[in-house]
Amino acid sequence: MRTLFLTADEQGVRRGAAIISAGGLVAFPTETVYGLGADALSGPAIARLFEAKERPRGNPLIVHLANAAALESIAARVPTRARDVAARFWPGPLTLVVPRAATVPLITTGGLETVAARVPAHPVARALIEASGCPIAAPSANRSGRPSPTRAEHVRDDLDGRIELILDGGPTPVGVESTVLDMTTEPPMLLRPGGVTLEELKDCLGEVSVLGSDHEQAAGRSPGLRYRHYAPRAQVIIIEAGTGERVVAPWIDAGRPVALMTQRPLSLERPGLKVKIMPGDLAAYARDLFAILRELDSTGVEGIFVEAVTQEGMGLTIMDRLRRAAS
Repeated sequence: MRTLFLTADEQGVRRGAAIISAGGLVAFPTETVYGLGADALSGPAIARLFEAKERPRGNPLIVHLANAAALESIAARVPTRARDVAARFWPGPLTLVVPRAATVPLITTGGLETVAARVPAHPVARALIEASGCPIAAPSANRSGRPSPTRAEHVRDDLDGRIELILDGGPTPVGVESTVLDMTTEPPMLLRPGGVTLEELKDCLGEVSVLGSDHEQAAGRSPGLRYRHYAPRAQVIIIEAGTGERVVAPWIDAGRPVALMTQRPLSLERPGLKVKIMPGDLAAYARDLFAILRELDSTGVEGIFVEAVTQEGMGLTIMDRLRRAAS
């Protein structure tokens, strides 16, 4: 299959909408990461999506909607608290888990009687959904297990020849996936940290319970947690902040090329070592995370050592992604 690579302008969006309406696959930018889109209500289209990503079935997908009102069409019921949190954070990087309507095939929900849905904030994503005339299921547009794509070139690296179209809308502004919040429980339960922080959710909802993303129950209820994710080919190793120079030394002495990601100003030059100074601002760190992992991986290093960040705000999301990459 020849994959088209088009600018995400009006003409490109029209072409993408026609492909999705015909049961095809289109990669497109959202504010979080690039998504691989298919008609969420078409079983055959979703089956193709799983095949293109090499994603195991049983891993639920996030359904992207044009507006909050569209949630009624894919949910058996919408809890009042779900409406409240949607009014606060949609469009935006928050996914809500609600009871599934019969219109949504089980292949889309990973066999669950719940459906995960969000309204993206990116104008290209919204235009594509509206032009397609259907909700769009869109996991990250990468080979399953690889770091999520935040640029169109990342998508081409992973999926060229496997899908019909890649829409290039430039780098994604958030850079990590959406937060997943289960609204079928009381209090609501955070299943996956993401672009909306736990602190922001608590400010809106009061109590929010947290089920760790490495917990088996979370993996069975949330998109993107059941299998290894976000991992480059090199081994990712999380280390304590401030210990990078000491920890990488044995690898370098043994002739094994490595990379070190740190927020500290560091001028450490040794053959076989690549140092990446990450932003002190955690939102900027999250935006750059996957692109940096891909960049370092392309240099052929055997290990990527990452100094841990504080687990507050976006730091919780960053550490979640790093732990998944290192698993």
